[in-house]
Amino acid sequence: MNLYHDHRLFLTRRQLFGRAAAGIGTVALASLLNERLFGGTAGTHFAAKAKRVIYLFMSGGPSHIDLFDYKPKLKDYHSKELPASVRMGQRITGMTAGQKSFPCVAPMFKFAQHGKCGAWVSELLPNIASVVDDIAIVKSLHTEAINHDPAITCIQTGHQLPGRPSLGAWLSYGLGNESQSLPAFVVMVSQGSGNKTDQPLFSRLWGASFLPSQHQGVRFRSGSGDPVLSLSNPPGLDTATRRRMLDGVGQLNKLAAQSFGDPEINTRITQYEMAYRMQSSVPELTDLSKESKKTLEMYGVDQTGRDGGFARNCLLARRMAERGVRFVQLFHRGWDQHSDLPGQIRGQCRDVDRASAALVRDLKQRGLLDDTLVIWGGEFGRTVYSQGALTKTNYGRDHHGRCFTLWLAGGGIKGGISYGATDDYCYNIVKDPIHIHDFNATLLHCLGIDHTKLTFKFQGRDFRLTDVAGNVVTPLLA
Repeated sequence: MNLYHDHRLFLTRRQLFGRAAAGIGTVALASLLNERLFGGTAGTHFAAKAKRVIYLFMSGGPSHIDLFDYKPKLKDYHSKELPASVRMGQRITGMTAGQKSFPCVAPMFKFAQHGKCGAWVSELLPNIASVVDDIAIVKSLHTEAINHDPAITCIQTGHQLPGRPSLGAWLSYGLGNESQSLPAFVVMVSQGSGNKTDQPLFSRLWGASFLPSQHQGVRFRSGSGDPVLSLSNPPGLDTATRRRMLDGVGQLNKLAAQSFGDPEINTRITQYEMAYRMQSSVPELTDLSKESKKTLEMYGVDQTGRDGGFARNCLLARRMAERGVRFVQLFHRGWDQHSDLPGQIRGQCRDVDRASAALVRDLKQRGLLDDTLVIWGGEFGRTVYSQGALTKTNYGRDHHGRCFTLWLAGGGIKGGISYGATDDYCYNIVKDPIHIHDFNATLLHCLGIDHTKLTFKFQGRDFRLTDVAGNVVTPLLA
C-alpha cells in the first residue's frame, strides 16, 4: 500500500482549501513583510483626526468624587445615611452588602476652578488642573459591571466575559502599523504607591483573542533587564548568526504555510522579523540619555532614567508616538481604595499628576497632540457612601459603576469642556450618559473608523468592539 498516496486521498476539507489558498497566502505574506508594497494598511472609513492613542489606565477605579466631580452639597450630607430614593435598590458588591449603615462622605480635599473653562479639579491634581483647557472631562461614563475583572474586561474589550480582543488589538487589526521596527500595540505596567495588593492585571487585557495573534499587545517591562523578554542575544550568539537562524526558520515556516495554509504561520514569520528589528529599535527607544534635563524634570523622571515608574512610562509613550506606535497603554495599579482612601489617594495622585500633565504639554509643544488621542481613567468610580467605619480622618469607598469620570485630550477631542452631569450625591447620572460602548465608538470615530464596520467573523458571527450597541458622542468632537 502506498501510504503517501493514501494520505493524499484522505485530505480533509480544511487541508484542501488551505493548500488551494497557498498562493494567496504567499501574496498575503509579502504584504505583511512589506506593507508599503500594498499601499499601506490604513483602513479608515473617513478622515481621521487621530493617528494613535496613548491610554493612561488607572487600574482599580479612581474616586471621581475626590478628584473631578465636585459636589459642594455633599458637605451637608456628610455622615448622613444615603437615601433609598438615591440608591434606588442598586446592587452593591459583597464587600459592603452586609453593612447596616451607608453614611455619605464628603471629600476631605479642596476643589477650585481652573483655566479659561473654569473646570473644577481637586487640589490633589494641580498639574492636571493646569491643562484643563486642553482636555475634555467626561463625568457621565457608566458600566453594568460592579467588580474589577468584569469591569476592566468590559472597558478594554467591550464585553464583561473574557474572550474578546482588546481595544489596542482592534486598532492594530483595523489600521495596521505605522512603524516597521516597533509593534503597533505596546503595554507598560507600573505599581502605584496606593493599594499594594490591588487587583491583578491579566495579559488577556491586551490580548488579540480570535484576531490574528500579531495584533496582541507587546508588554515592555520596567527595571534593569531587557525591556522585552529575550530581546538580547544569549551569550555566544552574534547578530549575523541570529540572522542566519531566522532565515532558516523562515524557510521552514514558508514550507509549512504552503502545506497547511494556516495564516498563523505567516503571522509567526512576521513576528520573528519584528523581534529581530526590535533588537536595535527598542534599546534606542528606551535610552533616555538624549532627553534634556528640562524634559526629565517636567515628567518627574528620576535623573538616572531608571526609575521604571509611571513618569518614565509616560515619557516612553511620547517617544513611541514619535516613532509611529499605534496604541500605547499604561496601566498604573493601586487605585482600589476600600479603606484608607485619604492616605492612599494622595500617593496615587503624586504618582501620576505631574507626568500625565507633562505628556499633554509635551505632545502639544511637539505638534503631536492634534493627532494623538490621550485618555486618562479607570474601569469605574467609587461610592459616595463609606465602606467600613467613617471617622474624621479616614474612610473607604466601594466600587461604583453607575457613574464615573475620565478625561481625554487631543486627537479630535474638544478641549476645555466638561461633559455630562451627576446628581448632588454623585451617585446617578442626570445628564448626557455615556456607556462604555458609546465611549469606544467615539474613540474609533476619532481614528477614522466606523465602529459598526470594524468587524471580524468568528464562529459564524461578526464580532466588533462595541458588540451590538454604541453611539458616537459628537459633542466631544472638535
